[in-house]
Amino acid sequence: MARPLHMGLHPTCVGAARKTPQLTEMTTVISTKLTRRFLTLALLANLSLGPTLASGIAMAANRGGKGKNPSRHGTVAKHNKIASELRDQLDSDSGSNLVKVILQLNGKPSGSLTALLASNGVKIRKHFTSLNSFALELPLSVVNVLNQFSEVVFVSVDGEVRTLGGHVAHTSGADNVRAMSADGALDGNGIGIAILDSGIYGAHTSFVDVQTGQSRVVVNQDFTGEGRTDDPYGHGTHVAAAAAGSGMVARGEYIGIAPRARLINLRVLNSKGIGSVSGVMSALDWLMMHGSNYNVRVANLSLGMPAITSYQLDPLCVAVRKLVDRGMLVVAAAGNNGKNSAGQKVYGHVHSPGNEPSAITVGAVDTRGTDTRADDTIATYSSRGPTRSFWTDENGVNHYDNLIKPEISAPGNKTVFAQAPNNYLVAQNPSLDASVSNTPTRRQMMLSGTSMAAPLVAGAAALMFEANPTLTPNLLKSLLMYTAQQLPNFNSFEQGAGELNIDGAVRLAKLVRTTINSSTPLGASLLISAPPTPKTSITIAGGMTTFSWAQGVILGPTYATGSALITEYQRIYAKGVLLGDGVLLGDGVLLGDGVLLGDGVLLGDGVLVGDAMGALIGDPNMLSNGVLLGDTIHTSNGTEFGNGLAFLPTGVLIGDGVLVGDGVLIGDGVLIGDGVLVGDGVLIGDGVLIGDAILVAFNSLINGDPTTSMALVPDDETNYLGY
Repeated sequence: MARPLHMGLHPTCVGAARKTPQLTEMTTVISTKLTRRFLTLALLANLSLGPTLASGIAMAANRGGKGKNPSRHGTVAKHNKIASELRDQLDSDSGSNLVKVILQLNGKPSGSLTALLASNGVKIRKHFTSLNSFALELPLSVVNVLNQFSEVVFVSVDGEVRTLGGHVAHTSGADNVRAMSADGALDGNGIGIAILDSGIYGAHTSFVDVQTGQSRVVVNQDFTGEGRTDDPYGHGTHVAAAAAGSGMVARGEYIGIAPRARLINLRVLNSKGIGSVSGVMSALDWLMMHGSNYNVRVANLSLGMPAITSYQLDPLCVAVRKLVDRGMLVVAAAGNNGKNSAGQKVYGHVHSPGNEPSAITVGAVDTRGTDTRADDTIATYSSRGPTRSFWTDENGVNHYDNLIKPEISAPGNKTVFAQAPNNYLVAQNPSLDASVSNTPTRRQMMLSGTSMAAPLVAGAAALMFEANPTLTPNLLKSLLMYTAQQLPNFNSFEQGAGELNIDGAVRLAKLVRTTINSSTPLGASLLISAPPTPKTSITIAGGMTTFSWAQGVILGPTYATGSALITEYQRIYAKGVLLGDGVLLGDGVLLGDGVLLGDGVLLGDGVLVGDAMGALIGDPNMLSNGVLLGDTIHTSNGTEFGNGLAFLPTGVLIGDGVLVGDGVLIGDGVLIGDGVLVGDGVLIGDGVLIGDAILVAFNSLINGDPTTSMALVPDDETNYLGY
């Protein structure tokens, strides 16, 4: 089921086979049985935990043979076609019990499979024609039968999805770009943003077009089965206004990032904030077929569920990838499980579809209610990478994705945007009403979480597409990361490339040549003129705040730096590839401070690097000479990407057979183990309870971090048109 990121599936994916099967994988794997009840709870609790709570213990991933990238479609190695949670049910339940599943195919179903799907006891609930997938209800015993068909790619549970749960426009740099378009108003006009959430209260003043007086909610579709498209839960209206609120209330204090963008309301979460994988897939299938009719360039998913299955097989991730390949940017919330109930940091709990590399995944920033960015920090609850979803080979060995996520962060703590009338969240928590107005169509509410941060990035993307419609999703993502601000004292698993900088991203977008296409040669000039100085200044009360750009881009398990990322065309910017496709594995390459990765060589203290292991190197067919790959993830010093204290070698994320277990030294001599504290009170292991994760995530949505909120400015009940 699907939910907002504060809950289970909340509004808030495979590598090559081992070359040396005689060497058993040394990665410590601690699995947690995932029952249907757990999946339900997890989704309800703001992007619940991943399949293992000991995700930090095993930080090595099987990344395939030397000089090769794992397939983005999971075809490099043979994998178990049945998802781990289904295998658990097959081990413990009666084969006659009915189960709801998602069936993914690699082509048209054969006659034999068609006959099976039409047989007694098998019900086709939905057919996602654009995604080549089905939602089925069938006896559990039939799952093993499906496994025998060659056209079957993967069978997984149709689980729960949940929500993750003026000042913003100013501090993000959106106000800087309002006059950058030919008509003097860069505001998202003509761009469609799809909001996959709990619905939108379309009568709210925040969704009125300031020039026409008409509602900008141009499509309303329900995929929950409740037969309504308003917002009884209260999450989706707030999210939509963050992306594209008009600013007519309270003299523009609560304006969204793209205030004239069209909104496509795809309701996938019900009146309690819960949805299903099949419901979200139905909405994504609808976008595949109809999105171009409304010029939908951006889809926002402030929801999620536990990222158990590798992104290459997870049905939500696969569907998202197909949308991105079509040219639509998909924005996903990271989740709200960055800490446990004791307040200790937890790594490895980014949720699906935020674990999908083609999506841009967003963490939450706490701005402390100030326009200056000097005091900004990553919210304590914001989910941290690396991604811990996995696939299982024919020998029963799990292979973890271990991608750096999120890619970027944006303000998400105690944000104030539109409130749907009589919604569930406010009814249960009256203090969420921001007391801005007593008029139902003008009320505002306060929410926190990565669910609130994601739509700010979606709105920024709409402005960039308006400024330059020829941008590809990969290029747009790269510009967002390159221009982000690195926040000091946080690493890339926490902040990605840094905090959203709309001013810098739009300025670069306007300079990108509009003649770029699939035949553009590698290294060709990307910009129409010299790049701007990599800094942004924002006017604040009493002066101005200036910060440097990160000048780096995350590429799957590593990152790249260099001005060539924005001055020269890189083939990873094309449609149909992943940014990480520019990264290869090479044998015997030095990684970090003189540590050689080769056969049987030790990395750090007692960490054995398996056979045929190598370091990450750039693919010369995808990246030009001026692009440099990073060898170490740093705790940033607040300047450029890659500067600061070493936190973890990138090689730990790519190791085939790397043991990162009890008593193993990583980075600067900090122990990582089962329940062992890492660095500044970071707990990785079994010391975190599933129930705690649900409570922490929901508490983050409602309460956020205990710092100052954005200003609460009362509405004067007049429509403000002066922004």
